Amino acid sequence: MSERNLASVFYVDDQADCREVVEVALGLAPGLTVRTCPSGTLALQELPLVMPDLVLLNAEMSGLNGPATMAKMREDEKLRNLPVIFITAKFLPAEVDRLLKLGAIGVIAKPIDSATLVARVQELWVGSELRVK
Repeated sequence: MSERNLASVFYVDDQADCREVVEVALGLAPGLTVRTCPSGTLALQELPLVMPDLVLLNAEMSGLNGPATMAKMREDEKLRNLPVIFITAKFLPAEVDRLLKLGAIGVIAKPIDSATLVARVQELWVGSELRVK
């Protein structure tokens, strides 16, 4: 069990419908605050102000995609240690491996299953906390 509860998630996706699904699904978890953002570029501006516990990044965004956004986060002293979970429609073993090798704590498939999203995010969060110890 994690010593620290997951209290805030920041979700970056250029698709408004996906942001809405994630915001509603995660918003049902007691005590969890969810913020969304429509682009990697805006996320890099907002993240230092918000400093969430966890960042969810859509891997395939127009403009600054998820991996590029995460790379920029890792260059920023304040953001470099924020845990990241990628969300992707390209849920193939090679793609999942590639995203994990970038340093993500997990990968979640699109379309997003709103019924299991909270449990999956919590599972990855707790797993990342255990690896740090």
